[in-house]
Amino acid sequence: MGVRRKVGGFVLKVNPILCDGFGHCHELAPELVKIDEWGYPIILGTPTPLADGAALESARYAVRGCPRQALTIARVDEQS
Repeated sequence: MGVRRKVGGFVLKVNPILCDGFGHCHELAPELVKIDEWGYPIILGTPTPLADGAALESARYAVRGCPRQALTIARVDEQS
């Protein structure tokens, strides 16, 4: 039996039409989401490795905590 490694990464995606700028995503995942002066998210575009379990857990909390369901997690495969 082998060990399964998590390869690739993920990014948070925001639907700007659904987002009302409550800022919960920043509170739940401050390392992944910054907010502007009106409370709207500024999502960092660089992929976060799937192996970073703490960041992935924060992203999941942010997705679940969004009152408008404007956030999703998109997987980014490793480039060869």
